[in-house]
Amino acid sequence: MDISVVVPVYNEEESLPELADWIKRVCASIGLSFEILFIDDDSTDSSWSVIRKINADNDNIAGISFRRNYGKAAALHTGFGLAKGEVIITMDADLQDSPDEIPELYRMVKEEGFDLVSGWKKKRYDPFLKRITSKFYNATARRASGIKLHDFNCGLKAYRSDVVKSIEVYGEMHRYIPILAREAGFGRIGEKIVEHRARKYGVTKYGFDRFIKGYLDLLTVTFITRFGKSPMHLFGTLGSLLFLAGLIFALYLGIRKLHYLNIGIRAPLVTDSPYFYIALTVMIMGTFFFLTGFLAELINRTSSGRNEYLIKDRI
Repeated sequence: MDISVVVPVYNEEESLPELADWIKRVCASIGLSFEILFIDDDSTDSSWSVIRKINADNDNIAGISFRRNYGKAAALHTGFGLAKGEVIITMDADLQDSPDEIPELYRMVKEEGFDLVSGWKKKRYDPFLKRITSKFYNATARRASGIKLHDFNCGLKAYRSDVVKSIEVYGEMHRYIPILAREAGFGRIGEKIVEHRARKYGVTKYGFDRFIKGYLDLLTVTFITRFGKSPMHLFGTLGSLLFLAGLIFALYLGIRKLHYLNIGIRAPLVTDSPYFYIALTVMIMGTFFFLTGFLAELINRTSSGRNEYLIKDRI
């Protein structure tokens, strides 16, 4: 199969029939075999019923319905596992991503050899505050990751099949799939300016909390990609340095006390100095950091691996 289109769905009942017809029309126009995978994230409207109705008339449209709301990353992770196409296209279900971009995204992966092509919504139809926070967030992500993308969070992306089969997307990490892909060894990451269409149905599912979660997730993915396989390298190093600094300072206080006694000068008790307690606190902090790294290594070695999500229905 040439193309798999993975579409996470959450309360988008109005847009699904139009989106499905649009994707079919575009793929048919370029003569490629395709499938559409709708992953319903426990929608509270009739989205799943609409997906079942669409599926009844189309053999190349399938769907998964979660038993509870897991989030967009879980939907993508599940869709990636089921996808059979050589190129995987992801897009949102709200019609703000245009299926007309599919042929060029497919070409860039197949002919230009990109592992991943990310959309860039250069002209956006979002509120002013959302555009500003998005630019600030993307600038920080570029600087932290070293990947020169303008829009990390764009839902319209294309992947070679082995890319999505080699990464694990969980939590809120869908924003940082390019970083996860690069760390998995897929370094040919491209970008394409794509059309951002005004929302036609419903309301946005994202609020200001996404901005906060985005930065927390950036810290998480930065840690995971650099130290996820060896947390002791970070916590052990920090712990050792802190313990060593506290020990050196405590030794200095003790040696100074002995020196004063040796030359006949009455010196105050070491425990009377506030610096002794500072040194002791630093040593305790260092010990805790070291133990954190040690426990993280044990957990890492016994981890069961990929997440599993409860599925309520399947077509």
